Amino acid sequence: MPAILPLQSAADIRPLPRAWLIVGLLWGVGCLNYLDRNMLTTMRASIKTAIPMGDDDFGILFTVFLVVYGVLSPLGGWCADRFSRSRVILVSLAVWSGVTLATAYVQTYQQLLATRVLMGVSEACYIPAALALIADYHRGSTRSLATGIHMSGIYAGVALGGMGGWMADTHGWSSGFSTFGVVGLALAAVLSIFLKDVPKAQHANDGNAKVDPVETLKELGGNGTFWILALHWGLLGFAGWAFTTWMPTFLGEHFHLSQTKAGFTATAYMQVAAFIGVLVGGAWADRWSITALRGRVWVPMIALTLATPFVFMTSHTEALWFAVVCLIVFGFSRGCSDSNMMPILCQVVEPQQRATGYGILNFFSCCIGGVAAYLGGWLKERHVDLSLLLMGSAALVLLSGLLLAFVRPKRLG
Repeated sequence: MPAILPLQSAADIRPLPRAWLIVGLLWGVGCLNYLDRNMLTTMRASIKTAIPMGDDDFGILFTVFLVVYGVLSPLGGWCADRFSRSRVILVSLAVWSGVTLATAYVQTYQQLLATRVLMGVSEACYIPAALALIADYHRGSTRSLATGIHMSGIYAGVALGGMGGWMADTHGWSSGFSTFGVVGLALAAVLSIFLKDVPKAQHANDGNAKVDPVETLKELGGNGTFWILALHWGLLGFAGWAFTTWMPTFLGEHFHLSQTKAGFTATAYMQVAAFIGVLVGGAWADRWSITALRGRVWVPMIALTLATPFVFMTSHTEALWFAVVCLIVFGFSRGCSDSNMMPILCQVVEPQQRATGYGILNFFSCCIGGVAAYLGGWLKERHVDLSLLLMGSAALVLLSGLLLAFVRPKRLG
């Protein structure tokens, strides 16, 4: 079986020195990035009381963030491919911390909207650079698990963001933003000391030198498999942002829950399941990839396909406990996908294009996810039940999983 030999050889490649330290440092950054996003959704009622706005205005806050974040993600990825990945991450975190602090002091809707725009700018640089840096350090059979551990920090942040309703009810809605803005600045100081790029002598791309943006876009544009991944990630982004943005509202109205309980129920269970999913999905894909070139592709494809009925039933059950079960299944399947997206991309594009490539994937995910965020507000303003948004999400989850059957990976660095 000659095709297996290079896979086994690649599986024996050990992570570079500091590889797991890098994952640990970025775990905290990812946690903060996503805590801020979800905290806003779970304190919706408090923010609307302090800063009057309609439901469609509230949806626009997320749509604007996602569009700015998505549009600038390819540029942020190219900066990480062309320059220092670690410096791009550090600048992103510093700006994020400042914007988070500023959010605590806004008094008008226009000011709050402006902070969402700036947050989109700061975060556009983070994920492409972070995942590319992890891939640089983990080039063997630890790549999916390392990515999964980092993504678990993101899910931990989303789960902690579920405390937003409680913080708003007990300490005021601005308290969370001021607290975590300071935490971000402290973490940036730590990263400035310990976060480093892969040494040039060990870098698969000769130290990120001479990455031409036009040539990169030309090569990615001619890569059919890459565009299948982009469509897959975009469709999954719609479902993910529909759940993240509007599930607290749906559960609160459908099951008559308080803001605090709805925020906790909508986020904690799903994110804990996603936390487990990125670890299990990462380890599973790493092991499968030793003997099968498409092992990393098959894991999310199976998980998303099996999760589709549960995503659909979220909007149809009258039992809160079963709705929680559905959220857990969807969270686990999304975790299996998140831990393997960059590792799959590493089998599709060259090392010097990975951060840019992931930035383009983010563009599709966030722009299509922004449609979901706005559509929920649009439906609410017209007194249409949000279950319609959730049913559409189920169809897109199934389609996104089936698209992976057409991905043809290669063995790259």
